[in-house]
This record gives sequence, C-alpha cells and structure tokens, in this order.
Amino acid sequence: MVKLSAMAREQRNKMFLYVLLDIVLINISIIMAVCLWYGGTIPGIPGGKGMLIPPEVWEWYKYTFIFVSPLCLIVYGLFRFYSNLWKYATIDDMYKIIVANTIIFTAVYGYYYYIVSNIVDIELPRRMLIVAWIISIIFFIFSRSGYRFVKRLFINIEHALGRKSGRRRVLVIGAGYAGYNVVRSIINGERGYENRQAVIVVDDDYSKNNTNIMGIRVTHNIENVPRLCREYEIEEIIVAIPSASNAQMNRIMDCCTKTDCVLKMIPPMSDVSDGGYQRLRNVNITDLLFRDEVSIDIGSISGYIKDRTVLVTGGGGSIGSELCRQIVKFEPKRLVIFDVYENNAYELYNELKDRYAKTEIIVRIGSVRDMNCVERVFEEYKPHVVFHAAAHKHVPLMEYVPAEAVKNNVFGTLNVARCADKYGAERFVLLSTDKAVNPQNVMGATKRITELIIQELSTHSDTAFVAVRFGNVLGSNGSVISIFKNQIKAGGPVTVTDKDITRFFMTIPEAARLVLQAAALHDGGRIYVLDMGKPVKIDELARNLIKLSGYVPDKDIKIVYTGLRPGDKLYEELIMSEEKENMKLAFGKKIFVTAPVDMDYDKFRKDLERLYKAAYDEPEKVRSIIKEIVPNFNDGSEKA
Repeated sequence: MVKLSAMAREQRNKMFLYVLLDIVLINISIIMAVCLWYGGTIPGIPGGKGMLIPPEVWEWYKYTFIFVSPLCLIVYGLFRFYSNLWKYATIDDMYKIIVANTIIFTAVYGYYYYIVSNIVDIELPRRMLIVAWIISIIFFIFSRSGYRFVKRLFINIEHALGRKSGRRRVLVIGAGYAGYNVVRSIINGERGYENRQAVIVVDDDYSKNNTNIMGIRVTHNIENVPRLCREYEIEEIIVAIPSASNAQMNRIMDCCTKTDCVLKMIPPMSDVSDGGYQRLRNVNITDLLFRDEVSIDIGSISGYIKDRTVLVTGGGGSIGSELCRQIVKFEPKRLVIFDVYENNAYELYNELKDRYAKTEIIVRIGSVRDMNCVERVFEEYKPHVVFHAAAHKHVPLMEYVPAEAVKNNVFGTLNVARCADKYGAERFVLLSTDKAVNPQNVMGATKRITELIIQELSTHSDTAFVAVRFGNVLGSNGSVISIFKNQIKAGGPVTVTDKDITRFFMTIPEAARLVLQAAALHDGGRIYVLDMGKPVKIDELARNLIKLSGYVPDKDIKIVYTGLRPGDKLYEELIMSEEKENMKLAFGKKIFVTAPVDMDYDKFRKDLERLYKAAYDEPEKVRSIIKEIVPNFNDGSEKA
C-alpha cells in the first residue's frame, strides 16, 4: 500500500512538472515568434539592438497569456498527452502533437480576431502565429523526447568511436518492422535489452542491402551469418522474423548454429502484436529440428474419441500424459489413466479434471504385468480405444536385466492386448520405437516382439491392432535432452557417447499427434512410421543446447566422449529391409505404413510361452530365446 502511494505521488509530481513546462514553453514560443517577427527587443532591456517591439504587441500578449495557458492544458488533456508513455512514442503521436497545437493556435487567432482586436488596436500578422505554432511543436516534442535524442546521440558517437563499454555485441536477423523494434530497443537500452550493442542487421531482401536502421548497417543474405559473426566479433544473435515459415526458420537456425553465439528470438507474431518485443526468449531445442512437424486430421480423430471411453496405459509418463492432454480436447466420455507410478498420474488428474468438465477423468494405479489388475480395469470400464504407452525404455538399464524388460514390455503388452480383444475394444494402439528395427539391445528387441504380438492378434481379432514407430522424443523423462540440461546446469561436462552417433528426434506433442492419427487409420496389424527427416548428430545437439543455454561449447562447458554403452547403436533406422518394398504413404506427406512380415504364428505363440517361462524361472536363457524370436537381434555377444 505504501509502495502504491509512493508511485501515485511520483506520478502526480511528474504530471505537475509537465503541466508547468507546457505553460512555460507555449508562452515562450509566442514570445520568440514576436521577437523573430519584429526583429527587435523587449522594452526595458538596456543595450538591446534592433527595432523596438510595439507596446501594443505586448498588450495583446497579456490577454493572450491569460487565454492560451489554460487552453493548452485543456487541449493536451483531451489528447491524453499527460497519460502517454513518451518512451514509446510513435509517428502517430507526432501527428497528434501537430493537430493539438494547430487547434490551440487557431483558437488563439480566433480569440484575437473576435475579442482582443476590440480591446487592443493592433493588426496582428497571421504568419507570426504560424512561426509560434512551429516553435511550440518543436518545444513540445523536445520536452517529451529530448532525453532520447541526447541518449541516442551519445550512443551513436560511441558506435563511431568503436567503444564496447562491456556490452554484448549483437547481430539482428530481419530488417522488417520487428527488426527495427529490436534495434530501437537495444539502442534505447530498454528493459530486456540492456547491456547489448547492435552491430549489424542481416536480411534476405536484397533491396535493403547497404541501408541502415537507426545508424546500424543492414546487409544481405542470411547465409553470410557465420562469416559476419567472425568478422564483427558477434556474441549474440537475435532472430527478429516472427512471421517466418518453418522452412525459413530452419534455414536461419541452420546458419546460426554454425556460430558460437548465444541465440535469442522474439516471440511469435501474436505476442509481438501485443508489444512483446521486450520479452526475448531463448531458442528452444525444438526450433532446431530442421523440419516441419506432422499435422493431423482433427475430424477423423474426433470421430473415434468423442463420447467414447479411452484407456491410456503408462498415462502418467511423458508421452502418455501428453496423449491424455490431447485426447481430452476431443471430449471423450471417459478417460482412464492407468499407471504404476501414482505421483505423475495424480498430478495429471488434478491438471485435467477441472479444465475438462465434460470428460470423466479416472486414475487407476497398477502394473501391466498383473493380468488380474488389467482385467479388472477392462471389465469395469470396457474402453473403446486403448493406447498402450507403458514400457521400460532405458536401453542401458534393460541390458542388465533382460528378464525384467521381457516381463514388462512383452507380457505387459500381451496382457493389455488380450484384454482389449476379450472386452471388445475397437482400437488398440501400441507405442513402439525405432530401436525395434534391427535391434542391438534388449529394449529394442522386446519392442519388436510387441510389434509381432500386434500383428498376430490382428489375424483373429475384431479389434484393430496397430503400432506406431517413432524415434527419440525431445523432453521425455530420461531423454538425452534432460540429461544434457542437468549436466549444463551443473557446469558440465556434457557427456556424449560417440562423436558420430545419430538419432531421429520428434517433440512430445508431435509423438502424441502421430499416435492419435494412426489410431484413426486403424489398418489392422500394420506399423505406422513418421518421416522424421534427417537424423541428428548427438554431438551437434549437445553443442547447440550449450549455445542455447548461453555458453560456448568446449570453452564454458566441456564435452566429453565416453564411448558407446551396452546396447547402443551408432545410428537408428525406422524401417527394416523386408518392410521397404511394401511401405506406402498412409496420411499426408509424413506418415507411412508398412505391410506385415511373413511369420509362423503357431511357432511364435510357442516361443512366447518359452520366453515367459524363462523370464520368470530361467532368466539366463532370455537373450537366446529373444534371438530366436527376433533373428536380426544382434547384441554383440556373438563374435565372428
């Protein structure tokens, strides 16, 4: 309360000073115009040169003073000049100043013509009032923005002399309206842009080449950004193109990541239109995917979710929870979140229950390994659609306990899938992984077996069983991004297994959208694959993440190469060689579908029985049985 009162007093004092200043300046402008027009001196001043200004003029001014002083305050008040933020004055404010002063001096002339001329015998030159009008406009503008002019003058002198003053040297990408506002904010030292020095602006529009924005040179071609950063010793890049397409942004990010600069962006166009230039944001790692994200057909998804009961196993996990968030937007009758870990599931429940009142949100705690527990959930709620996201996914951990990976991933999936078949679910969607393709680790091999389970069940079930195969998910629990962020936060080093290792990446929302779209396609027994563009080198990913965090790789944060872990592959694949021939585009330009592979289903069922017995009674035999089921499983245990 005390703070508010102090702020109110400060505001009143500031307004009082403006009022007093306006009265003084508008009267000075009239006096200066009189002196300039008559080229003379004010009576009573000794030693004055020039013609003596007629006393009638000062008689006129006495009446004018009484009229113009309150008039200027009334007009300026109507134009809200006393509540304007002059720090952010625009050309529109300049127009208002001209109009306001025009009204004042038009009224002054009318006051003279109809009233004062009847009292004082004087022929007042109208052009003298025009001079006073011009002077008053100059005075008003300088009284509100003079400090900005002086400040900018000193900044430009500093730029000319080449002094850094300890400020971060900035290259701005984009010479449009957004780029201009960024440069202006830097030069004016506005909040969020302090301690920065705008050095150069880059734009792809050749017509802007060798122009300037507030004294800062504009140059052509974004491809030159790496070279310009070296030549001008740039420390930070600000991308100021809020309306850029994904293709344009990908090209910009590709150029920026070739530098050692800190990367910043202005907000999207919707935020910028609300004055969001002051809220610079860091470049997210998702900005560096270098491809368009997959889109979905909302109508087809709504058709199988709206007013239905949907079950998500592993619903409290990274992808499972995002699935739930997107599912409830399609207004299912009931959403059942099934998870073994109660904390995440409960947090998600609290997040969704109030925001989506039309949907009944239910949480059931239990393990997919427990067939009785799974069956009770199906018996009670009889879900129409099942998304199976529950799984052990950490590759190195599963190498040490392959039997546990089999129990959870293989037979947990089998339990849920059999219940979906038994209780008449319309759709069952398995979340698989690119590690299931030519697997070199136990986790990937178990996921490949689950794909085969889906294929086998689809041959004799009315439920549409499908699998969705995608790469690494940015930001998921335990993902490489999370690990890198924690290592950077701790000051390093950042550990990369191998300099040449590559992975496919997608965002959590993108993964969830792919799963929802695949369920709408429901071509039983099929595996849906996302075209994820080019694989990303983990080494480059780590270096970019360090830059995004405001550090220089190998200087501020060291990168250490630790060697491949058990089960690691140098590169991942999205499809197997036997799947390539029959793979076709299933939706849009990004989602493909593979045909089922030939397999002996009777042998597969017997192998599953053997694997189940080994997982619970003879864990040392698990690997060998997995290899029989998945012939292309190569864990490196066999030497040539």
